[in-house]
Amino acid sequence: MHDPATPNDPATPSGAASSNDADEQHRVTVYEAVGGQRFFDRLVDRFYARVAEDEVLLRWYPERDDLAPARQRLALFLGQYWGGPTTYSEQRGHPRLRMRHAPFGIGELERDHWVTAMLDALDESLPEAPLDDELRAIVDERMREYFTLSAAHLVNSPEG
Repeated sequence: MHDPATPNDPATPSGAASSNDADEQHRVTVYEAVGGQRFFDRLVDRFYARVAEDEVLLRWYPERDDLAPARQRLALFLGQYWGGPTTYSEQRGHPRLRMRHAPFGIGELERDHWVTAMLDALDESLPEAPLDDELRAIVDERMREYFTLSAAHLVNSPEG
């Protein structure tokens, strides 16, 4: 299984946008399609609003009163993963999600809480993205799949 932080293919929805020239197709990254980093900042803000209310997820944060550094890291990571600037890697190196999450007991309960919080944040954020219905459905499906698979990949404990 590959590390979800290192996609096998670029994070671009197929046929996202095409030019008038039949020989040339213009591909748009998810990052561009959703409006850039502002989308990921809003998504992560909404996710962390849920984290702040969830005792299961809060156990992972020793500095419960200051989730700002974690917010910034996640927003930069997601922006980079979905085709934005490489700021996350420039600041922190390769994502290495399993290694970075190894110290935390992540079981099915934690995974489920994380996925629920992230997908709820996505439900709230995606309608604001400048997408037509067809592209919104493609982006929604890809992001849901990524978040669900990534969370499953990080489970490292039977009980969390």
